[in-house]
Amino acid sequence: MREPRWLPWVRWTVLGLLALFTLLPLYVMVSSSLKPLRDVQSGFDWIPSTLTLRPFYDIWQTVPLGRYFVNSLVVASISAVASVTVAIFAAYAVSRYRFAGRRIFTVTVLSTQMFPGILFLLPLFMIFVNLGHATGLELYGTRTGLIVTYLTFSLPFSIWMLVGYFDSIPTALDEAAKVDGNGPLGALFRVVIPAAIPGIVAVAIYAFMTAWGEVLFASVMTDESTRTLAVGLRGYATENNVYWNQVMAASLVVSVPVVAGFLLLQRYLVQGLTAGAVK
Repeated sequence: MREPRWLPWVRWTVLGLLALFTLLPLYVMVSSSLKPLRDVQSGFDWIPSTLTLRPFYDIWQTVPLGRYFVNSLVVASISAVASVTVAIFAAYAVSRYRFAGRRIFTVTVLSTQMFPGILFLLPLFMIFVNLGHATGLELYGTRTGLIVTYLTFSLPFSIWMLVGYFDSIPTALDEAAKVDGNGPLGALFRVVIPAAIPGIVAVAIYAFMTAWGEVLFASVMTDESTRTLAVGLRGYATENNVYWNQVMAASLVVSVPVVAGFLLLQRYLVQGLTAGAVK
């Protein structure tokens, strides 16, 4: 059936509005980051009269952005690696074995996603503080405590997604690996994991982005030495002034690693999110 003549116009109009809605904030951010502070505070000009790269230099002097960047990178990377490692073993056990409590475990893992994260803030804070007083193991105000916190967020969804992906891999591959003399772990590392690379990459990206941009728990669970980028951006606002041009410049710098990583791994992310359902 031939589509009406007006349908392409409607399609392009909708796509154009969506593109405008997406690109307009980015243009405001970029243009504001290239203006002197007085030009940003006086009002927004669509065509800047003065351009300067000074804000990109000042962002490293106003706040210790380098230390915040390292903290975020370390916390997000270790959280992603730990989440993927635990999720692989847990998902493999749920996908390949039938054991008592399997269904309860799966439902419990999924049910944790129903609760808002703020409900866990006070319990985790009290656990970290009391555990430090009782055992001397310092979790509050440390990178380790923040990594453990983010694992509680990313692990349930990571396990659930990998279970669906492992279920899409034929068990005949596991059996063939066992015939060749491999045990369960050998089948996992030599057959299942190589076949599940897109799903594993998708889980790693999800865990990394969850830790990279989180604000609420990072603002409570960290101190000045372990503060992350998402919280450190507040340092550009003082009692007397807000350095909006530096805020925009720092936001661009913070976004570069995530955007670059997403563009490089986009193919794996799409495959990981859809392959289980398609197969």
